[in-house]
Amino acid sequence: MILYLHGFRSSPKSMKARVVGERMAALGLADKLICPQLPASPKEAMALTLSLIDGIPAQELSIIGSSLGGYYATWLAERIGCRAVLVNPAIVPSLDLDRHVGVTTQFHSDAPFEFKREYIDELRALDVPRISQPQRYFLLAATGDEVLDYRDMVAHYQGARQHVIDGSDHAVSEFPDYVDEVLAFCGVEARS
Repeated sequence: MILYLHGFRSSPKSMKARVVGERMAALGLADKLICPQLPASPKEAMALTLSLIDGIPAQELSIIGSSLGGYYATWLAERIGCRAVLVNPAIVPSLDLDRHVGVTTQFHSDAPFEFKREYIDELRALDVPRISQPQRYFLLAATGDEVLDYRDMVAHYQGARQHVIDGSDHAVSEFPDYVDEVLAFCGVEARS
């Protein structure tokens, strides 16, 4: 089973979520993907996520997290003991997201998105200062990320499998080129 966690203000309609969903469907594994719409509250997002994966053994679960979803994926992987793929993950989002407190919209719709000041403390509560088992992690980071510094990612996931893309961007616009590598780490064998 794969759990895909989107980033801040994003949704299951994001490019990477759609690419993963389409590839899983092409492999006949659409029923092995969970891709929820995460609430703005980190506490609520993790409660929802834990409820969706309840009963799935750690060895049968992999999480793919993008940006803030990568931060969440790290917390979940440490808590559960499963594998995680981090795509340009946030490392200390409580610092980066403070300036986003307020009401705006989601990226893929006109739905309101409210990020409250109390969510900063909720983010801090999910902090993982150091990963415990680097072999369970795969970092996909882009040097051209215009939002987050890839060097922070590389340092935070030291000892983990890492694929650093020279250039690209925060969205990893070339993600379709990497989806099979990501799914392989999750235990999904890509068939032609």
